[in-house]
Amino acid sequence: MGSFFHFLAVFLLALAAVSPMPSAQLRPNYYANICPNLESIVRGAVQQSMTQSPIAAAATLRLFFHDCAVQGCDASILIVNPNGDDEWHSPDDQTLKPEGFLTVMNAKRAVDSVPQCQNRVSCADILALATRDSVLLSGGPNYQVELGRLDGRVSTRSSVNLPHGTFNLDQLNGFFASLGLTQTDTGGHTIGAASCGFFGYRIGSDQTMDRSFAASLRGTCAANPAGGFSFLDSASPLRFDNAFYQNLRFRRGLLGSDQILYTDPRSRGTVDLYAGNQGAFFNDFVTAITKLGRVGVKSAATGGEIRRDCRLPN
Repeated sequence: MGSFFHFLAVFLLALAAVSPMPSAQLRPNYYANICPNLESIVRGAVQQSMTQSPIAAAATLRLFFHDCAVQGCDASILIVNPNGDDEWHSPDDQTLKPEGFLTVMNAKRAVDSVPQCQNRVSCADILALATRDSVLLSGGPNYQVELGRLDGRVSTRSSVNLPHGTFNLDQLNGFFASLGLTQTDTGGHTIGAASCGFFGYRIGSDQTMDRSFAASLRGTCAANPAGGFSFLDSASPLRFDNAFYQNLRFRRGLLGSDQILYTDPRSRGTVDLYAGNQGAFFNDFVTAITKLGRVGVKSAATGGEIRRDCRLPN
């Protein structure tokens, strides 16, 4: 786990509704007559992936965010171009962990092993379902996934523009506005980890970081300069819960873009709410990730398809 795996768990909270046009085709029962057992097939595959790797759930969740935030929820993040000009080869996506890709590929293989379902379920929908199951099986909320996305055919390195751990609240708000969404509150990370290269600059110089926490991180990074890392939520690193927000109140946010949520008075009230009320956090997370899943949805009219191989356009 030496390289950076900065897994997003909560990225949009209380988003205003997006335009209904891109998501008009989405509905929870989209595959009811096409692949009736789709959800149980995907969940079984995700459960198997999580058994094989403790970071599979967080890696899958982050993969979904990176996909939707770039060209919409079209599984373009999974495309591998022979010339290397694809989203995965951008610096921001090189930090994605293979466990996320493997989880989706394993689920795709399981779905296509059922004759009725073969090549009839999009990679984008499989990724959306695998994300929900990753959250649920990590202790997070269950929620209905809207389905009916088609897969995109284009993936380019230059299209990737994602938020960084150094962002302040205005920069975070600006990023989400660039998706065509209005954001009243931002969230952070509740499962996953980051390497020392992404938070080391804060140790000893950032007054918003608890001193004992900084001392612990300094020891971790000094012991392993190249491969040192720390969990984003040291209290429950593999469990989807509200401990992340409790940590922020004690100045134990690992990344600057996390701690700013409590440092900035404009978002502090939301941190306090979620730190004390996990139910409120879960409810807003479901609203947020559902709306995120509607961003940039592809249809046949906009060149979408169901890719036979998630890595390649048909």
